Amino acid sequence: MKLNKFIVSIVIIILAGNIYAQKQNKQKPNIVVVFADDISAREFPIYNSTVWNADFKGESTDLKMRAKTPVLSRLAEEGVFIKTAWAATICSPSRAMMMTGRYADKHKWWHNGDLGMSISKEGKRRPWPLYESSTLIGHIAQKAGYATMWSGKTQMKGSDLLKFGFDEGVFTPGEQGAPNNPMTDFKIIPKKLGGKKVYINADTGKEMNTYQQYGWYWQPHVRLMNHPSSNKKLDWWPNTKESKEKYGLNTFGPDVELELIFDFMERKQKEKKPFFVYHTTHLGHGSVDFFNQHPDNNYPQTPKIKWTGNEYIRFEPNVTGDKGVYNTHNSLSEPGIRNHVNYLDYQAWLYINKFKEMGIENNTIFIFCADNGTHYYGKGSPVSQKGTHVPFIVYAPGMHLTKKGEQDILVNIADVMPTIADIVGVKIEKNYEVDGVSLWPYLTTSTKKHREWIYSYKKGMQLIRGFNVMKDGEGTWYNVAEDADDLVSFPKIKDWSKMSKVHLDERDQLNTILPKYNLHATAHDAPGYIDKKKLKKNKK
Repeated sequence: MKLNKFIVSIVIIILAGNIYAQKQNKQKPNIVVVFADDISAREFPIYNSTVWNADFKGESTDLKMRAKTPVLSRLAEEGVFIKTAWAATICSPSRAMMMTGRYADKHKWWHNGDLGMSISKEGKRRPWPLYESSTLIGHIAQKAGYATMWSGKTQMKGSDLLKFGFDEGVFTPGEQGAPNNPMTDFKIIPKKLGGKKVYINADTGKEMNTYQQYGWYWQPHVRLMNHPSSNKKLDWWPNTKESKEKYGLNTFGPDVELELIFDFMERKQKEKKPFFVYHTTHLGHGSVDFFNQHPDNNYPQTPKIKWTGNEYIRFEPNVTGDKGVYNTHNSLSEPGIRNHVNYLDYQAWLYINKFKEMGIENNTIFIFCADNGTHYYGKGSPVSQKGTHVPFIVYAPGMHLTKKGEQDILVNIADVMPTIADIVGVKIEKNYEVDGVSLWPYLTTSTKKHREWIYSYKKGMQLIRGFNVMKDGEGTWYNVAEDADDLVSFPKIKDWSKMSKVHLDERDQLNTILPKYNLHATAHDAPGYIDKKKLKKNKK
């Protein structure tokens, strides 16, 4: 009898353990998407380009000018990285593609400054908000029971930030006309002098040849959304005694974003809620350097960091001065895109360490990508894949990925939204047309291919690529069956009679796809919108 009771007890313990294990396995994974700003794939050593951006204007082959990314390179090799991932050619439409899983024929965000228009409930003309045209990644995650946070650059002109499907936000402005933060003078503001519109540096009072912007790097312009430290839906930061004491010249915006992200992650873990973080960092984007206003310097310096071989050491900034006269005391990095990439690598290291500290590394999916090509090189370019080719890394050590390292497949930024829907277990509505294709089946099964072609756009220009041929926005065709050392200088196809049947068939297939999305001239704005100015012009 005692033996039988012992056996029954063991069986009960085993069954209980199995039930607990099943519950653990069914726990939804956390997701972090880092969407870097204006950084081409070629800036990352894993892509093995023979050329990259110099510190200022121009290109370089000098290894000293190349970013060093020991952490992101490791994550790419241990996880996966995509050889050919495309975004849009510039910021706003790329972010629209990411959030909606759709191309511009549907969301109508064709280019920066070329956004489809609509009429608000109040009868005002404004850009068509994405949350009115589409289902967004934030909405998908919320539907699955996730706590959601959006941190960083917004670039959502004419939109209500409370409606994107995020419970909390830490915003640094990305568009002109954003609200003016009273906490900082690091901003370029428009004024009229003698009837002429000029831009004034609020820190120095001097006119500058630039555009309206608020500083998002040093002494940054930061806005909180639904943060527990405030009773306001939208509130300026710093907003507490402690944060106000710390805030000043040595406050670096990307550090603030990450600190508040980690606080959000810790709070949601205590609440036992899975989280989705959409981190649209400004790192990579050029800006006025309020510390060093040299006309060739488009990249504000970052705090100094050092990779020891095992870990990063970050050195405390020590900047003093006021009103345009500053001394950095050699405490910051050199200017240049490479140091922004290096700082992203440092932040990736912080992310992974935080996951480990919280005990969630094996239940967290980390996706790293960018919105368009590097400034002075690919940003806004419709030539070859200069504007569209971006890094794309997926690190998910506990998710049993069936692929590892470089993946010679075609991926589009529009694929992120349906991928997240797949991961969190939300079915996209049948009547919602998605252009993106979930990457999750490819990453977790034995399938060899993801998709046959990728697409992008710049205003009315269209870019499309398969495995053998590519057509850029200027109408030039390229043979992409073999690699280009610099990732863009593919042979131009001038005589189709010399090309193989495989090339010809793929060209014909791509040409049948393009008309579906070619609506810039005929359906530029939201359905039902009537441009009265155009009507008056046409009548004349």
